Amino acid sequence: MSYSLIIAALWALLATFTAFLPMRRQYVPGVTLLIAAPVLIIWVGYDFGWFYGVLAFAGFASMFRNPLRYIYARLKGENPEIPR
Repeated sequence: MSYSLIIAALWALLATFTAFLPMRRQYVPGVTLLIAAPVLIIWVGYDFGWFYGVLAFAGFASMFRNPLRYIYARLKGENPEIPR
């Protein structure tokens, strides 16, 4: 198994663990995982081809759909609420 798949699996496990944390404790690990994701997606795509890169992006988008919605709303100029 390649290093990119091992790290991608660890990333998915860490993202799942982060989702179990209380909301106020999700920010630091969540932002770290959010920043690391594009590098990992490109790495998987480079090792295995564009189709697997798209699959990795789909997994990322499914796990981080709410933060991505928030970022999208902020880019549109809206002020979405943050859960407490």
